[in-house]
Amino acid sequence: MTERIRATIIDTVDPRKPIRLTPAQAGGPIHTRSFAGLFRNLRLVGGGLLFLLYFGTQWLTWGGRQAVLWDLNKQQFHIFGATFWPQDFILLSALLIIAAFGLFFITVLAGRVWCGYACPQSTWTWVFMWAEKVTEGDRSQRIKLDAAPLSISKLLRRAAKHAVWLAVSLATAIAFVGYFTPVRELVIDLYSLQLGGTAAFWLFFFTAATYINAGWLREQVCMHMCPYSRFQSVMFDADTLVVSYDAARGEQRGARRKDANPQAEGLGDCIDCTLCVQVCPTGIDIRDGLQLDCLSCGACIDACDSVMDKMGYARGLVRYTSERALEGGQTRLLRPRLIGYAGALVIMIGAFVWALEARPTLSLDVTKDRTLYRENIEGQIENMYSLKVINKTQQPHDYLITLGEGPYELHGPHQISLAAGEIVDIPVSVALVDDNVNAHEKLHFSVTDASDPTRQITAPSSFIAPRVR
Repeated sequence: MTERIRATIIDTVDPRKPIRLTPAQAGGPIHTRSFAGLFRNLRLVGGGLLFLLYFGTQWLTWGGRQAVLWDLNKQQFHIFGATFWPQDFILLSALLIIAAFGLFFITVLAGRVWCGYACPQSTWTWVFMWAEKVTEGDRSQRIKLDAAPLSISKLLRRAAKHAVWLAVSLATAIAFVGYFTPVRELVIDLYSLQLGGTAAFWLFFFTAATYINAGWLREQVCMHMCPYSRFQSVMFDADTLVVSYDAARGEQRGARRKDANPQAEGLGDCIDCTLCVQVCPTGIDIRDGLQLDCLSCGACIDACDSVMDKMGYARGLVRYTSERALEGGQTRLLRPRLIGYAGALVIMIGAFVWALEARPTLSLDVTKDRTLYRENIEGQIENMYSLKVINKTQQPHDYLITLGEGPYELHGPHQISLAAGEIVDIPVSVALVDDNVNAHEKLHFSVTDASDPTRQITAPSSFIAPRVR
């Protein structure tokens, strides 16, 4: 352990002032220390709710089926009582745009709190670090274990850690794939070793991805692979709330007795215990200022507040604050950029809700037969069509098929019954009953709900006939 500590110290011209490297600067694994506090509790509650939502939602049932299921075979996306189709994917694009603006809004307001409290990468990383603590011990024990020679005890502890990691990874993969294929059938097939090739591939892929990202890469994903950390600084302003060290209050830092008077010794409130560094999941020193690698998780705040309590100092040496407040000003919550994002969010959410309510629950696609035209037994010119009708609701309906005004006559079924979510292709023909019609004429097919005439959809097509001379 002594060698590890010495490896993180760089000698300078003045031996009394060596440069201490942070875990992130020294390289190697980052071993975080256990801690408690307000922001840790907030993260536990938030993470618990997200885990309950992620792992529990697919086990709910609605109308005899899985409540949330993206059925790729049937091209249907079920969310409780609503069913979405490929034609509705524009709503998904709108939802992603709203989520992006929501992220912009929260970033301008409070920095990278999404990363610290809700991002799947950081949330799963905290779970994997918990598994590490349970199997290998707290920070000092893990450092000793790393430096210890290979032994049976070390092998057993490492095997237990990786077994827990793999179990969590497999559970994560099952939950994810369970949103695309019925999860109950998936679990039964997995237990009986009767998985299909596609399901087996995706289970393996997401198990490996979770195991590698949260177990091995961890903070490297946040620091080098996530684009959010790269453009976040562009969105910060002087009033953005970020995790900050109050240098004016903390410096000069240094060790002292609990009953000592720091002012008399020329010291600030920071006792240089480095607990803020030891609890950081990315291994940085928040006292070095705002950094791209900071996740705004508040771990250093909890650690520092606990030290301040023991020393009898006021809390908040490390806290959520703004650059303006650190300089002695007053943080402005209402400012043009934040108001602009908030206004855009309100407008987009309103438009999304309206589009969601107004989306058609009935779909009609008309495909004309490749044959230009033909003559029927009555001597009339006739064109052939295929009507694709989709009942997007979760109840069966009767529908009426009609043709718009014009010199045409519809031959084929005029009424159909569709079950919930059913798709049918209906062949029909249209005959020309007036010979004095141009070669190319527009016509319109309509499908109307027999029980609710307001639910109607119309699709255009063309009618081809010999040119009138």
